[in-house]
Amino acid sequence: MSDPDRPFFVGYLPVPAGLRGFLLLVSAVLIWGFALFSWGVGSTQEDPGPGRFRFDYGRQALTGVISMVPYPMLHVTEGTDHIGAGQSIMLAGGGKFGVAGRVADFDGALVTLQGVVLERGDLNMLQLAGGNQGVMPAEGEVPDVETTDLGRWRLSGEICDGKCLAGAMRPGRGIAHRACASLCLIGEVPPVFVSSEPVQGHEFFLVGREDGTPIDRAILEYVGLLVMAEGRVSLRGDLPVFILDEDTLEALE
Repeated sequence: MSDPDRPFFVGYLPVPAGLRGFLLLVSAVLIWGFALFSWGVGSTQEDPGPGRFRFDYGRQALTGVISMVPYPMLHVTEGTDHIGAGQSIMLAGGGKFGVAGRVADFDGALVTLQGVVLERGDLNMLQLAGGNQGVMPAEGEVPDVETTDLGRWRLSGEICDGKCLAGAMRPGRGIAHRACASLCLIGEVPPVFVSSEPVQGHEFFLVGREDGTPIDRAILEYVGLLVMAEGRVSLRGDLPVFILDEDTLEALE
């Protein structure tokens, strides 16, 4: 026989009056405890930043000159209110893929591209629309695209995939995003170096190799880490490019 002074809980019977207060207290503590724990974990995380797909801009149609080195980019000659003439913008495809196969035949030629803009600060990328409307030949004079050498630099920062960093994913960088970024870079999405300190006002740099080919897979082990590397910095149009000396690449963490 149970002791009335020591109530015993049985799942299929009503909760004893002597246990109700205790169970309510435990439930309240657990609910508020988990809520506070979640808030504490979230408050320690880095702000994912303002990067985003700009669907509110609608589909953008940009005309300009295609350049394939080190990764496909468009030097805009006829732009929109959001991406103006004179800007240079990186290109990517749907999912975790680049667009080299779609635009290689237009290297140095004038084209009209359609797609959705991704932006994060002064980092811009155009995700091309599918089908024939995504890439179309254009007529007109092909202007020269100026390259400005900014010298050799030793930079610390992080190697990311440009698409997620620009807004396809948030935060799009760091250890938590490392696997996703690696898959994007294997798919030849343009890589971006995020410098710890601005170089002549620029924080984001398209990463390339001296021979103009996509980055080697050996570099993937450094993705998402704080690294240091040397290389030459230049402007292709107004797009900052960091030609990485792979032998100098080292992890700092």
